[in-house]
Amino acid sequence: MMRRPMGAPTVPLNGPRYNEFIQSPRVRVIDGDGENLGVMYTREAIEQAQEVGLDLVEVSPNADPPVAKFLDVGKFKYEAQKKANQARKTQKTQEIKEIKMRPNIDDHDYEVKMRSIHKFIEEGDKVKVTLRFRGRELSHGQLGMILLQRVQADTAETAKVEAHPRMEGRQMLMVLSPK
Repeated sequence: MMRRPMGAPTVPLNGPRYNEFIQSPRVRVIDGDGENLGVMYTREAIEQAQEVGLDLVEVSPNADPPVAKFLDVGKFKYEAQKKANQARKTQKTQEIKEIKMRPNIDDHDYEVKMRSIHKFIEEGDKVKVTLRFRGRELSHGQLGMILLQRVQADTAETAKVEAHPRMEGRQMLMVLSPK
């Protein structure tokens, strides 16, 4: 059974390259205070960083030459992870809420459903309005179309129609999204 040789550095799988993992021979160096030290050889820059007690971290690998900065690698990774977690926390995922109706819905029931639609759209969610037909109602598709046009007119100032009314089997669908 082979073992990894002692003292062999492990290659960083994620995160920025630092110290001996920087592959370019020359880098543009920025010191810990943010001052530009100019372009120098990578070995020389690593030595200068170690004299200060920091690591040489590649912050912009796609530049020509790559930009490296004197930083503490652990602290840099920790800050990047905190920033990513904060961005994930503040990100709003848009959900699709479904409202089910029937073609011969009563006025009061319609108003209750419309309140729910307005609430969902104000929260920033998409709303899928489903109209389910049963029995002979299926032969009166125009009633469903009239109802969905009424929904569309009632939500015109807060929502736009993302998917226009269409039949899918025994139900008619329409998707509304916030403006």
